[in-house]
Amino acid sequence: MTENFHAAISRRQFGRMAAALGAGAALLPFVGGVARAEPKSGGRLRIGASGTNASESWDPATWGVSVIMGLGGFGCIYNNLVEIGSDGVLKPELAESYEAAPDAKTWTFKLRSGVTFSNGKTLTADDVVASINHHRGPDSKSSAKPIVDGIANIKSDGSNTVVIELSSGNADFAYLLSDYHLVVGPADNGKVDWSAHIGTGGYTLAEYDVGNRLLLKRRDGYWKPNAAWFDEVEIIGIDDVAARMNAVLTGEVDVISNADIATVGRLKARSDVVVDEVTGTQQFTMPMFTDTAPFNNVDVRLALKYAIDRDEMVQKILNGHGKVANDQPIAPANRYFNADLPARAYDPDKAKFHLKKTGAGGLKVDLHAADAAFQGALDTAVLFSEQASKAGINVNVVREPNDGYWSNVWTKKPFVMCFWQGRPTEDWMFSQVYAADAPWNDTHWKNPKFNKLLLEARSELDDAKRKQMYGEMQRLVSDDGGVIIPMFANYVLVRRAEVAHGPSLSSVSELDGMKCGERWWFA
Repeated sequence: MTENFHAAISRRQFGRMAAALGAGAALLPFVGGVARAEPKSGGRLRIGASGTNASESWDPATWGVSVIMGLGGFGCIYNNLVEIGSDGVLKPELAESYEAAPDAKTWTFKLRSGVTFSNGKTLTADDVVASINHHRGPDSKSSAKPIVDGIANIKSDGSNTVVIELSSGNADFAYLLSDYHLVVGPADNGKVDWSAHIGTGGYTLAEYDVGNRLLLKRRDGYWKPNAAWFDEVEIIGIDDVAARMNAVLTGEVDVISNADIATVGRLKARSDVVVDEVTGTQQFTMPMFTDTAPFNNVDVRLALKYAIDRDEMVQKILNGHGKVANDQPIAPANRYFNADLPARAYDPDKAKFHLKKTGAGGLKVDLHAADAAFQGALDTAVLFSEQASKAGINVNVVREPNDGYWSNVWTKKPFVMCFWQGRPTEDWMFSQVYAADAPWNDTHWKNPKFNKLLLEARSELDDAKRKQMYGEMQRLVSDDGGVIIPMFANYVLVRRAEVAHGPSLSSVSELDGMKCGERWWFA
């Protein structure tokens, strides 16, 4: 079915796209009376999703760029101890309540009673312990290992209480447990069989085509009230943005992620579709290996950072659907964003100044790019090449195939295009990508002062001191780090008008924090 769907979209997309778009000029954020309609059950929600992955697995330790696993596994089949709601507030999920000791080193979670897995097994503390331990240990390859590395011990205290002891205090620890890798499955002798895809969520697996399509059915007796409204949720991988747009405009899917920001402005006059836009922490980045010449010279890194016109990037690449960034990952939406750290202005002369300090007469670098990195990545690379040329920098754009980009190019080539969804807390973002030992440290950056501050800020309970520490860490990444971050990109989605949601959408990640299957309904 998926192959036929893709073929049909490809044959029709160019002929029908122009006719389907219609006229108009403005984005419609959170509009349409239907979005405020009362929830009701029924129907099949069809999601056209980007970010497919032919090597995806049901093991949550491996979940990375696969949106199908995020929307289907995290968003529909499983639950976490806690969740970040559409309103951005952290709240208990499988936990009924949680509390921290005064030093934030010991955390106690009380589980809800009466929660069952889809196989009928009752949730216990042992299930939570086994699920989190799955990501721990010296041999763990889990993408969530940096999150759980701070756990010194986790144990059950009876059937409904989980006690987690940290090696040092972490005021933000509860937030970390909302991570999409840290879902809870049923334990058997201390292990979870993730291949059985059994969870406590509102849906169960009906059909699955690896990397292409997932069909889920609502299960009876879901413990969470006012959730999981659809009879079925179908997630269809459509990586091509024109194909995704065409699919939602012609009604072949009900909602799409990562809409074409170059054309969504034309949808204002249409009554059958609605555009939603959310400002969050999503960022488009250009990481470079700081242990590889010429990027191992901080003046080379600074020259490249001054050679980029961020305002032009936001207007030409994002069509205004985003904000200028300043080579560090903490967005204005974050709690401790350093507003006193202004974004670098485009300054070819200052770029030349830093190049001169290196003693080199000029600079030529290869920038590896593919639109698999993010929508418009190739155009971004080409535009940067044009901007940098005015500083005497030759940026040679190497076009890479979309297929296999994340496994063959990112973290393999020394200067590439990339994106991050960002994280709700500063420590979370820094620990996963910028700490010296972070498995996703895609710049190989190791700054002793930064790493010292990271540990100190994590256990600091004085809010003013934490703000100062995180502000300094943002400055260090911006001035010394190996990443160019020119812009924060809004999440832009398109849905059919009959698809409804509440008054707000999560800014954590796309499609309402990947939980549209649970939180939305047909009006």
